[in-house]
Amino acid sequence: MQLLIEAIGFGIAAGAVLALGAVGFSVQFGMSNILNITYGSLMTLAAYIGLFVIDRGVNAWLALAIAGVAVGVVSVAFHRWLLAPLARRGTRPFAIVIVTVSAGVVLQYVIVAVAGPDAQSYGEQSGQTFRMLGLALTASQVTIIVLATVVMLALHLLLTRTTLGRAMRATSSNRILAQSCGIDTARISDIAWLISGGLCGAAGVALAITTVSFDFSLGPIFLIPMIAAAVLGGIGQPYGAMLGGLVVGIATELTAAYSDPAYSEVAAFAILIVMLLVRPRGLFGAAWATRRLMA
Repeated sequence: MQLLIEAIGFGIAAGAVLALGAVGFSVQFGMSNILNITYGSLMTLAAYIGLFVIDRGVNAWLALAIAGVAVGVVSVAFHRWLLAPLARRGTRPFAIVIVTVSAGVVLQYVIVAVAGPDAQSYGEQSGQTFRMLGLALTASQVTIIVLATVVMLALHLLLTRTTLGRAMRATSSNRILAQSCGIDTARISDIAWLISGGLCGAAGVALAITTVSFDFSLGPIFLIPMIAAAVLGGIGQPYGAMLGGLVVGIATELTAAYSDPAYSEVAAFAILIVMLLVRPRGLFGAAWATRRLMA
């Protein structure tokens, strides 16, 4: 029983990191309908930016914010100067996915050329251990859970209570109609990619904080569980990605606890395959999104 409780606790912590990344991934896809596989490599870039800043004496949580802003800017530039022109020229979606895969590989090996292939570490960042209701979480895990909760609440308020959020939802639902209503869809897309890139960067640093060591493959390895979380909730639906992150995080930790830890990623693959077969639109699919937009 204690093993189950501990696995759930670690799963919640892992799910918080997954939720940060999955929500950003869903915002990107919902706004542009582009499956951006470079997202994983951008997470790796964020982890190395965080390492660079921490090595110069900056607090890890300030490094998370710096990396988030930096990757957000890179994300906007990547969309504006590469992906958006391809989409305007009528490039097929599959071809754009291949471009993002290629860009991700190039970015990975640029990181290797600059930082080297050796594993890196942020050092001891876990802090003291907190115990409650049988759960044992480190200070860094608690901070990441709180951070993810605050970010999700802020994103919810942005999407539902602000003019910018309504413009983002309108652009995501029907770009042409949004343009006819006077919305600057290009500017809205830039803002959406800035927000999603910031979440990608935050997730990359949070993942590096919670792992003992990492290398240039950190983000791409994390990409499958994150996509599974996004698909579970309904890709393009930020609210579903939040729930999907928690479910996938707990499922992978339970798998690791009751079987070989090397098979923990199997749970993410299984969830991804089952959802694509049974409910490809996810738990929060198109009908749910339409009701939210009408509301």
